[in-house]
Amino acid sequence: MTGRRRWSTEEILDEAANLLRTNEDADSFSVRKLAAVLGTDSSSLYRHFRSKTELLRAVADRILASAMEGYEPEGDWKQRITAVASRVREAFGRQPQLAAVWGRYASGGTGSRLVMEETLQALRASGLPDAEIPRTYHRLAVLLSALIASEAGITTVGSEEHEQGLELFRVATLGADPELFPALAHFARDVRPLGADRDAAFAELLAAQLRQIEASLPS
Repeated sequence: MTGRRRWSTEEILDEAANLLRTNEDADSFSVRKLAAVLGTDSSSLYRHFRSKTELLRAVADRILASAMEGYEPEGDWKQRITAVASRVREAFGRQPQLAAVWGRYASGGTGSRLVMEETLQALRASGLPDAEIPRTYHRLAVLLSALIASEAGITTVGSEEHEQGLELFRVATLGADPELFPALAHFARDVRPLGADRDAAFAELLAAQLRQIEASLPS
């Protein structure tokens, strides 16, 4: 009798990423389901990854690694950080279902190290004292992961659900009672839903964070 095929680590990660993109989220994803897709048993996958969390971290790390492919530092420190942030955003934009995995399951693989190294190097190039760099890096990482995961959550919503959300937003704003919500009623026609102007919002929030860092630099 022919034995079951032995899957490589890269092949397992490919199929896990595909399963997460098309059918699953981090909560419903399981090693058992992945094994069924591969036509094998869970124990064979646990030879490569000790747990579901370790597997998910590896999947997210590959997205980060792909974001850094071909990257070369250019420009000043702000341009370098902006370029890295844009690359990570674009990479998860192509696979938005995996953005939540990255935000939830911190990665320590090669991709994560590449992103961290370049960001830390750029912060050092800014002239920021070494004592301030880890905290500043953490603030940047929290901002970017939150923005990217939020954007991914919006882009994965189906068209019908999206329209329902827009209608609820219109009701909440245009129908606001000015006695109870005077500011909301005043700005109702100009306030925009979360899904609007994502490119501009991302760029402006990142730029504001970088300006704050720049303002704290020693004179």
